[in-house]
Amino acid sequence: MNKLIPLLQLSDPALPIGGFSHSAGLETYVQYGIVSNKETAKEFITQQLSQNIFYTDAAFVSSAHDAAEKKDLQSLLQLNEECTAIKLPKEMRQASQKMGVRLSKLFSSLCSNGFANEFINALNENNDSVHYPVAFGLYACSLGISKIEMLTGFYYNAAAGMVTNSVKLIPLGQKDGQEILFSLHSLIDDLAKKSLLPNKELIGVCCTGFDIRCMQHERLYSRLYMS
Repeated sequence: MNKLIPLLQLSDPALPIGGFSHSAGLETYVQYGIVSNKETAKEFITQQLSQNIFYTDAAFVSSAHDAAEKKDLQSLLQLNEECTAIKLPKEMRQASQKMGVRLSKLFSSLCSNGFANEFINALNENNDSVHYPVAFGLYACSLGISKIEMLTGFYYNAAAGMVTNSVKLIPLGQKDGQEILFSLHSLIDDLAKKSLLPNKELIGVCCTGFDIRCMQHERLYSRLYMS
């Protein structure tokens, strides 16, 4: 079967796992007037992809795919613990776990995989929750999706989600949003290739400003998003 089909479903921004409820701190940037137009929205998304996600979630997706391919349960469990440790803002940590749990519940019934079930059962025994990037890498491997295609889909999913949030929050026109997304094609391709072999020493290295804005989001007077 063409693996593009399961990849499109796994990376669909409309997948019912709650991703639409989270802005990754963008709502704070908009309320503070830092992100206020098409240009600043593109800058926010570019920096999120290249300076935050590249060193965090994309690295976990890539590493989780490797561990799943080798059926290395301990490595996958360790990756999940590391993911918890680097997500300092409470809302972002909870968002990652909620989306991960929903993704695992959805795809565990869609693609039967013994190793994936073993991993989820091991987490449940420890009263732990799977993080979204770990679950994404695990099920991409279970579906036979190649690593480069998986990473491309993951980055696209993140970019598309942030574009949608920018259109709603700033607000922007739909055409503006699509122009931003189109302009990110080469960046997504480049980041996906670089994420094939993530530097484990740099996992968790990201912009402190993003974490601070996410923490500030918890105390905004009014909010449309959960994070």
